Amino acid sequence: MKKLVICRHAKSSWEDPRLNDRVRPLSKRGLNDAPMMANRMQTNHVFPEKILSSKALRAKMTAEFYLATFEKMNVEYEESEALYMASAQEHLVEIKKTSNKIDTLFIFGHNPGMTELINYLGEPLENLPTAAYMGFKFEVNSWENINATNARFWMYDFPKNPSPKTS
Repeated sequence: MKKLVICRHAKSSWEDPRLNDRVRPLSKRGLNDAPMMANRMQTNHVFPEKILSSKALRAKMTAEFYLATFEKMNVEYEESEALYMASAQEHLVEIKKTSNKIDTLFIFGHNPGMTELINYLGEPLENLPTAAYMGFKFEVNSWENINATNARFWMYDFPKNPSPKTS
């Protein structure tokens, strides 16, 4: 079984409008939400074996809070330029490159591609909020074989959620 957790970066700062989009850091809210969401994940006993992040600063900063939360687990970490503003299909291309020794992958990126990916996998969602995540399980042995027909909703959580939804 393969498990995929799709994580949108936490709220970014627009304090300096001159900054290139790729180097925008997290806002104060984002700096609070990212570790809170990582801790919720840990509390629910959901652990990554690998974290794959967009190279944009706000995505990397969000992923780093998860790495810190799970630091004792020797989580594999990789950054991919291809995840910056990727479409659902571009996300799938990157996900399918994951080694089959990895069973649980967390991917950090941006909208609209993250929401498109969630909808492609069969869970209707208008917008994946900042710092939110949605997970899917796939009854397959290879990342190459994941698709919309074998995706099964697993969990959904977001910062303002009083009761996370799991299957």
